[in-house]
Amino acid sequence: VHFDKDLPEFKTQGGVYIHSDRLTITSPVLMWVKQHGSVYWKKGSVQILKNASSKLPLHQSLKACFSVSNSPIWMDSSTASQCSALEKAVGGAQHLASITGSRAYERFTGNQIAKIYSQNPEVYMETERISLVSSFAASLFLGAYAPIDYSDGKCVGFSCSNNSTRKLSFPSPPCIEGGQGPISPYYSQRYGFSPDCKIVAFTGDNPASLAGMRLQEGDIAISLGTSDTLFLWIQEPTPALEGHILCNPVDSQTYMALLCFKNGSLMRERIRDDCASGSWDEFSKALSSTVAGNNGNLGFYFDVMEITPEAVGIHRFNGDNQKVSDFPKEVEIRALIEGQFMAKRIHAEKLGYKVSKTRILATGGASHNKKILQVLSDVFNAPVYTIDTANSACLGSAYRAIHVCTFSCKSVILRILLG
Repeated sequence: VHFDKDLPEFKTQGGVYIHSDRLTITSPVLMWVKQHGSVYWKKGSVQILKNASSKLPLHQSLKACFSVSNSPIWMDSSTASQCSALEKAVGGAQHLASITGSRAYERFTGNQIAKIYSQNPEVYMETERISLVSSFAASLFLGAYAPIDYSDGKCVGFSCSNNSTRKLSFPSPPCIEGGQGPISPYYSQRYGFSPDCKIVAFTGDNPASLAGMRLQEGDIAISLGTSDTLFLWIQEPTPALEGHILCNPVDSQTYMALLCFKNGSLMRERIRDDCASGSWDEFSKALSSTVAGNNGNLGFYFDVMEITPEAVGIHRFNGDNQKVSDFPKEVEIRALIEGQFMAKRIHAEKLGYKVSKTRILATGGASHNKKILQVLSDVFNAPVYTIDTANSACLGSAYRAIHVCTFSCKSVILRILLG
């Protein structure tokens, strides 16, 4: 779904609302099933969810269910004070990373909850359950509040009231016999789903991509989407001040390491529009017309506050390491792509990730562009592979469903064998 084009009634830009402070970024809850956000259910909403009429579209049944109509999403950068307070409360950023796998980041849900609790206490008190977008989507299918998948769990904002844990679902391992429960009758009646269909705990797009790409130890996966991510399957976690360690969405005894870069496809699309008349073909031709290394011209492109590193603005340097105000269009395009991929390699190496003698598995929208992938291969000095579908998160979600189904079948067979 292209939110701006397909759902114009919400009047979003890039699927979001950018507020006047340029830090607060939200999205209308009734519009999306999207990554990295939170949903605030009003008291009594679970009964409306459970008894939704199959004669009505879901958004009509649920339009009065949310105490926050525009929820903060992953692009939001307005919780600096909550992040600082959380790190101070637990003994510093590194200690927080050691506990949770990440230092405090402004987009993380715990800090967003803490901000709403402190700035809008009446809204917080009106809320009976807080979902992540992933568990929100699962809740729609269950007709009940769904738990949060292990790999999607985050540290809860410490400054919330003592009853905050009652507003959150308990985390759930990725593989539970029978899933979380049967599908809501709403979907059986309206769309013909089998009543025997079971719902698995939903997870985020990056953990789902790890499953979909069938990552092996030693591989590096790079997702080129709205935000760019680099992730690996690891046995031993090494939390640091940059990057994140999460539970592995396939094997809850191992881990997933992740680096996230906020200025991904939206940044590439902006430069495409400015320098290539909005055409990916022209963009690719410009990449082909310039040499690897860009004759020393280098750029750092951050339209919004970046995550890794924490920086904003456009910064260009010529071959003499002098800061310049602009580049020729074809130089600008290569500077953008080379700069994005060099940042990924440099920050991965700083965290101790081994990028030699490896292979790169690429996914996301930009993985369709062979010229962009060639630059990725050049920068990492490694072969780059893609999968048949660019949407590895959807494929990974299907794999997880099969995984739980297989797990349940094996359990049934084992009980039969044991009498």
